[in-house]
Amino acid sequence: MLKVRRALISVWDKKGMLELARKLVEYKVEIISTGKTASLLRGSSIPVKEVSTVASFPEILSGRVKTLHPKIFGGILANKKHPLHMEEIKSLNIEPIDMVVVNLYPFVLKLSENINFDDMMEYIDIGGVSLLRAAAKNFKNVASISSPSQYKAIIEELDKNKGDLGEETLKNLAREVFFVTKEYDNSIYNYFAGKEVLSCNFEKEKNLRYGENPHQKGAIYKLSKADEIKYRQIQGKELSYNNLLDLDTAISIVRDFAEPAVSIVKHASICGVGVDKKLSKAYKKAYLTDPISSFGGIVGINRKVDKDTAKEFMKSEFKECVIAPSYSKEALKIFAAKKNLRVLEADFHQKPNHKDIRTTVFGYLIQDKDLLNLQPSALKAVTKRKPTQKELKDMIFAWKIAKYVRSNAIVIAKDQTVLGIGGGQPSRVGSVKIALNLAKGKSPKKAVMASDGFFPKEDSLKVACQKGIRAVIQPGGSIKDNDIIKLCDKLRMTMVFTGIRHFRH
Repeated sequence: MLKVRRALISVWDKKGMLELARKLVEYKVEIISTGKTASLLRGSSIPVKEVSTVASFPEILSGRVKTLHPKIFGGILANKKHPLHMEEIKSLNIEPIDMVVVNLYPFVLKLSENINFDDMMEYIDIGGVSLLRAAAKNFKNVASISSPSQYKAIIEELDKNKGDLGEETLKNLAREVFFVTKEYDNSIYNYFAGKEVLSCNFEKEKNLRYGENPHQKGAIYKLSKADEIKYRQIQGKELSYNNLLDLDTAISIVRDFAEPAVSIVKHASICGVGVDKKLSKAYKKAYLTDPISSFGGIVGINRKVDKDTAKEFMKSEFKECVIAPSYSKEALKIFAAKKNLRVLEADFHQKPNHKDIRTTVFGYLIQDKDLLNLQPSALKAVTKRKPTQKELKDMIFAWKIAKYVRSNAIVIAKDQTVLGIGGGQPSRVGSVKIALNLAKGKSPKKAVMASDGFFPKEDSLKVACQKGIRAVIQPGGSIKDNDIIKLCDKLRMTMVFTGIRHFRH
């Protein structure tokens, strides 16, 4: 435990600083400070010593040099458990400093203010970074507080321990300092470089048994400052690399639906999606899309899993994983019969805004996530026959799913149920034929068809019409749009343009 007796406070962002300072005074901590911070403390009747008085040296160079002095850094860097250190600082009339409270000049914030280069140089913090790094290096002897967001927890721990701070807290504070100073330097480097330099802070969460194949090593990493979806595994075997990829797709699909929805994914391909007022019926719809392919699949469910849904799940042959916001006790009891079944609970309300990152032999491809959702008001009916309300509802349903199918993506749906999916084909008509073949025997007559991209030729629509498809939703934007619309009018089909393309390569 560290007993805090002397603290240095020098902050740009003064939010919450007075509350922390008053707590320190309550525990008889001596406070030393600089410039405006000292003035604010003094104006609030908080006892404070100027750093210039402690160092016996004035601030110089318009405030560029305030704390850079051996009497300050000797007090911060002295190891209290090292007899020679303590003897040396005593002989030099240097007193130990037990806490450093510093936040840095707002270089990043000033970037948005269109300040000229010379003025920006004045927002590069030197003393603050040095103070924090010195305190963090000597974390067993000094608390290094780098953000107002930390004050509340520090105050609570001081109260709990009567003015002391624990070693785990000190280490965590030091770790945060090195992150803050690293990111600060990155932003300055980017400014000098005159271009975006992307720095990602991936922290390994755990090793996986292997990657996509046994000869590949695999692990899951998380961005240290990102808001990933929080999940916990309730039962089952360890998650694999491929499980996590499929879980990502499964959960992404059902999160797009406000209604009870179920998705089944296998090998990065959608086997089925179902929506219904009753969750168990939604599951059955999803399973019946392609019962053969769903064997060994990953199931995503956007509602609390009840007993009836769990029973339907267990009747539908082997599944690798299920992920949902929560489970009833009855459902968990049913799932417990399958010990290897991976059952995961996740916070579906979290919406991480990560970048998509892929590697190529040419370099890294980085893009925003495809988070654009269709607004029904933006739909444009381009044919003479306009869609019925039922067709429109099924069109939007199919369109949401097409977003997660590999291009060229085709989804055939009816009654909020997927009848067939075709994707990952070099030709759009090839995907149409695959989807129609899966829909065979499920009464595709009067079903709808969604396409992630426009139709470059008439062949896909002719094939679909022959099988009974009468409503199509697609982005539009082809030079052949007029020919496609004329064909639909001739075939008495209805077509809606979204103006949005959802390629997924």
